[in-house]
Amino acid sequence: MHMDSLPITRRRLIQTLFCSSMAMGLNLGKGLAAETTTSGGTLDLLLLGDFGTGSDHQKKVGGQMVSYVGGLGKKPEGMLLLGDNFYGPMPGGVECNRWQRDFSDVYPAADLPGPCYAILGNHDYHDHPGNVVELAYPAHREGKSRWTMPANYYRLDLPKDNPQATLLMLDTNWERINRRIHGEGPCWMEKADEDKQMAWLKEQLASKRAKFTIVAGHHPVYSDSAHGDTPELVAELGPLLEQHGVHLYVCGHDHDLQHMEMAGLRTSFVLSGGGGQSLSDSHEPRPGSVTFKVHGFSHLSVDGDAITVKHIDSNGGIVHAFVKKADYSWKLLA
Repeated sequence: MHMDSLPITRRRLIQTLFCSSMAMGLNLGKGLAAETTTSGGTLDLLLLGDFGTGSDHQKKVGGQMVSYVGGLGKKPEGMLLLGDNFYGPMPGGVECNRWQRDFSDVYPAADLPGPCYAILGNHDYHDHPGNVVELAYPAHREGKSRWTMPANYYRLDLPKDNPQATLLMLDTNWERINRRIHGEGPCWMEKADEDKQMAWLKEQLASKRAKFTIVAGHHPVYSDSAHGDTPELVAELGPLLEQHGVHLYVCGHDHDLQHMEMAGLRTSFVLSGGGGQSLSDSHEPRPGSVTFKVHGFSHLSVDGDAITVKHIDSNGGIVHAFVKKADYSWKLLA
């Protein structure tokens, strides 16, 4: 069952089962907790996945992002683009007019000026044979574009001065995953590159990191929507997240907004795939999970010893919000 709003009974069930500190029981119709109305923290990022359609839905979400930032009181430090950045062909490659029409015009630099840190989704591989367009675009623009993709996987420590969060941006387009989705190929990373990435990830997780660690990939580890859990990631990535105390795993792929807390796991799982593609049908959420069948985006704010995550729909409503502490405790705000 998908949710356009979260029933108070489900909210209290989640609190009872999984919150380590009691959250406030809120009725969305009466507004948000005070914590959700503050301006940004020391690091603010907007999350967006599965958006590159050129559709009215994409444009409406983009417009709401601009409006939301206008009310924040500060510009975000950047955006995390969680894959499926461009559906369909890109005629002309780096010269394609879709870069302007479906990216720059929808997310204008005047309002969203920070770097757009992108990762690749299954359609970025499948719909663009050779998969060089998005990786080649920053060099083509000679560093003058917000589009930021130094490699198909990479590390960020943000902000640059006194980092508050380490972000590990992954390529989850493994053959075992994408062959199940698309059948034909190749529309996936080479096995040698997959193995190299996994070794790199283990090295990064074992290294010195900021107070918070966030791992981003296109495919979900867990999902209560159409694609469901990704068994390869559950088996191979999930244990690493737990072993090394990753605070958040953020992704797209399913076309909705989700927040999942899994029993016994420290990592919170956030899915933000409502950027513009047709919406996914949802399953009945498991305990500790909420799913919103809406177009929208997410706001991640790091301030002191807490990360606040908000899901915002295409009408500008905050449909869900929670706080994640450095000690892995969390509570619902809305």
